Amino acid sequence: MTKTHIYFVPGLAANTKIFEHIQLDANNYECHFLEWKIPLSQNESIEAYAQRMCHEIQHKNPVLIGVSFGGVMVQEMSKLITCKKVIIISSIKSNLEFPKRLKFALLTKAYKLFPAKFIENLDAYIDYFLGDFQQKKIETYKKYMSVRNADYLHWAIYTILHWKQTEILSNISHIHGDNDSVFPSKHLSNFIKIEGGTHAMILIKARKISIEIDKILTCL
Repeated sequence: MTKTHIYFVPGLAANTKIFEHIQLDANNYECHFLEWKIPLSQNESIEAYAQRMCHEIQHKNPVLIGVSFGGVMVQEMSKLITCKKVIIISSIKSNLEFPKRLKFALLTKAYKLFPAKFIENLDAYIDYFLGDFQQKKIETYKKYMSVRNADYLHWAIYTILHWKQTEILSNISHIHGDNDSVFPSKHLSNFIKIEGGTHAMILIKARKISIEIDKILTCL
């Protein structure tokens, strides 16, 4: 039996460990995980960046799955290669699904104030200011949010806010939590709802998400 090759892209600043709880039948699927690259410059287009991500794909007609900003990226990648299916999780299908506060951030250019240096030096800030305060939560954050390069962070935030996609791709399925505070579900259309799912549900609702992924791919 020929396996379906699935390529996963994590969320903004996250590494591929966020997918560690996703469980799919190894007899049917072979999973591959793409890490974020540092942009060549702050002017690198999302199309050029997506092309570099596509260079990592070694199989024809794969399934692409992305979380949050990774969901935006796999949509751009799907425009450059033939894909069996695109699945986005905790993400958006077009810039028309942006919540008002992100539209406001774009309009006012407030995103330029984002303290990328804080995330880049997260370990030092945590050790100095927080000590053992909420240490378990902090350690979890440090484990999964390890892409702290300031150039990448500024580029990624600018890129998602300036995403030009207005039409929804035809070959896409959208899995989303009904308690997502980053991309509230009230702004979305045509998605598979995960009850109680937050923006971080890839970690805490992985079993349900795995079931929905399998349902989607079984129907292909």
